[in-house]
Amino acid sequence: MSRGAAAGQVQHVFKGTFAHSTTAEPLQILDNTILGVDINGKIAFIEPGDQEEILCDKWGFSSSDVKSLQDKDFFIPGMVDTHIHAPQYTYAGIAQDYSLMKWLKVFTFPTELKYESKDFAKDVYTKLVKRTLKHGTTTACYFATIHTDSTLLLAEIVEKLGQRALVGKVCMDINDAVRSYREETEECIEETKRFIQEIINRKYTLVKPIVTPRFAPSCSTQLLNDLGDIAKENDLHIQSHISENKDELNIVKDMFPECGCYTEVYDKYNLLTSKTVMAHGCYLSNKELEIFCSKGSAVAHCPNSNISLCSGMLDVRNVLNHKVKIGLGTDVAGGYSTSMLDAVRKAIETSKILTIQKPGYETLSYKEAFQLATLGGSQALALEDTIGNFEVGKDFDAVLISPTTTDSSFDVFAGDTKKVIFEKFINLGDDRNVMEVYVAGKLVFPSMCFL
Repeated sequence: MSRGAAAGQVQHVFKGTFAHSTTAEPLQILDNTILGVDINGKIAFIEPGDQEEILCDKWGFSSSDVKSLQDKDFFIPGMVDTHIHAPQYTYAGIAQDYSLMKWLKVFTFPTELKYESKDFAKDVYTKLVKRTLKHGTTTACYFATIHTDSTLLLAEIVEKLGQRALVGKVCMDINDAVRSYREETEECIEETKRFIQEIINRKYTLVKPIVTPRFAPSCSTQLLNDLGDIAKENDLHIQSHISENKDELNIVKDMFPECGCYTEVYDKYNLLTSKTVMAHGCYLSNKELEIFCSKGSAVAHCPNSNISLCSGMLDVRNVLNHKVKIGLGTDVAGGYSTSMLDAVRKAIETSKILTIQKPGYETLSYKEAFQLATLGGSQALALEDTIGNFEVGKDFDAVLISPTTTDSSFDVFAGDTKKVIFEKFINLGDDRNVMEVYVAGKLVFPSMCFL
């Protein structure tokens, strides 16, 4: 790459088909398009393919530097998992016949106690991050456990493997179900501060800390108050759960009688901000959604978990109508799949169930569900200026899809248009169709870390 004033300023140039969402359109399929990635991993240009010669001169690369995609292949933006419990991966796919509160007592809390062992944590966390990357999840919002050191290990593993993530040390000082799995209030606050400071000191490029009260029923008012202060003082992201299950709603009502609704509990302690993402929200009222909108807070829709634990069904259309930011989450292991494609499909299925129940209901389209898994997720995590689609200036977080790979999970036929092939991938594709995964311009799958 010796020509032009900008020689050496691009590290990748791809030519072919790119499918992404914009704020105006849930799906754009850009055929015969050329995209360049600069040395900082950001999208330098995305132009019609017939501009190749002009771009060669401007950016100082030659046609031999261009990687042309196979005819049916296409790039999508990296998918964003807005809610996933890293320590629960060991029992993903089992215990699907329990209700939420019993499931927490019998499986979740006893399992999370094991993460006091860093050796145990290293094995599980490494396998999970590799698995999610292979599925095309380039950004994840992780719950860990109450154990600071193993949570720091999760952050280290994520950074090493090249995934972008928000990682949270779980905070809980109340646990009547498994009393040994909690911290004293002061200890929890001090360990949270230690965790945050250590992450900051490590100067990771891809990993950020996120303040993580497990959910209101597991936190004292003092803990909620202090966590709100910590998030504000450090301008940090916040994550928790809200309105997932009817039993949970009754517990919150009894614990916080001074608050008119679940949302007011978090709002009272300054935990609803433009960097807050709350998982589930199945039973949020219109009034609560208005509060979410006014605060700029987001909802992580976890349809697999909502169905699997019989918690409820989120009306995504109503959330969107209230102009509340919303993304999708796998919620492993309440949700049994680590794949964001599963989250997309379950979101569509939940919407169709609501359509059956409510004639005239506007069903969520596959295009909209794809938007939630990519651009919507970036907005929910307040990362939309960095990731989410193929706009110039954003990081190149991308997944190369091959619909015709030898062991593809679906078939392509003569006459199938790019749109038809894309829809087949959304409904039928899986990790066998994922050929390459890039985060901030770096190829992270396949890589030596996966050998």
